[in-house]
Amino acid sequence: MNLTLNNGVTMPAIGLGVYQSAPEDTTAAVETALKCGYRHIDTAAAYGNEREVGEGIRHSGVDRDEVFIETKVWVSDYGYESTLHAFEKATAKLGFQTLDLLLLHQPAPERFDQTVAAYHALEQLLADGRVRAIGVSNFMPHHLENLLAETEVIPAVNQVELHPYFTQPQVQDANAKHVILTQAWSPIGGITFYPGWGEGRKNVLQDDTVARIAKAHGKSPAQILLRWGISQGRSVIPKSTNPLRIAENFDVFDFDLGTAELNELSGLDRGVRNGPDPDQPRPEMFSRVIPEA
Repeated sequence: MNLTLNNGVTMPAIGLGVYQSAPEDTTAAVETALKCGYRHIDTAAAYGNEREVGEGIRHSGVDRDEVFIETKVWVSDYGYESTLHAFEKATAKLGFQTLDLLLLHQPAPERFDQTVAAYHALEQLLADGRVRAIGVSNFMPHHLENLLAETEVIPAVNQVELHPYFTQPQVQDANAKHVILTQAWSPIGGITFYPGWGEGRKNVLQDDTVARIAKAHGKSPAQILLRWGISQGRSVIPKSTNPLRIAENFDVFDFDLGTAELNELSGLDRGVRNGPDPDQPRPEMFSRVIPEA
């Protein structure tokens, strides 16, 4: 199943995420995913495994043109020239000359002038044909409005934390207003281990409502949550290095959730994020150096 971005580029609705996948595990996970049928891989400079993602794609035997590759620029590389160089670092590590989707990883509101300059670099890369689509990650509605006021190209994608316990309706509405695709990281709510954030987290995979709906369909809770996201028109990028779970997470196209079930899942929203607040200053982000290729 593909989704069409606002510039006409198509992107597979489900992709493999590799956040917190150790480099030594990433190559095999990507290879496994592609052999299971995935055609979309999401990584980032800050994950430290772009090189292994490229190796996994090559090991899979799947042609580069069949794989949608998405990565992100880290905030310490924001700024026009620095972001252009960040693209060079990413493509050199991946081993491919072009990218399908390039995102700014955080809004970094305390240095938003650098964020805007970085996005101008993305616009140039798009104009040059070096990326097929550009976008943002973790942008709240006010971040989007501030960016759009100073740039020309509307982001194709906004990747944010989104699962039934944290549905971010205002973000989804803002994205829809500008025809920006909402992409969910942590789509099954499993990323609950950000140090210092979201104390008292609860994992939606263990929710009784999810378990009941999963039992009714003969599916796992993770499959129900992924189908919920896809059925509402979102892109989802579940993360796993376990071959069985990688395959299970892709096996979500042979059943449908009813309207009542979709609404019941959306009604689980607690309004509490598991990950960091994009508006909370984190000066340490800017001191992290992304290595050269």
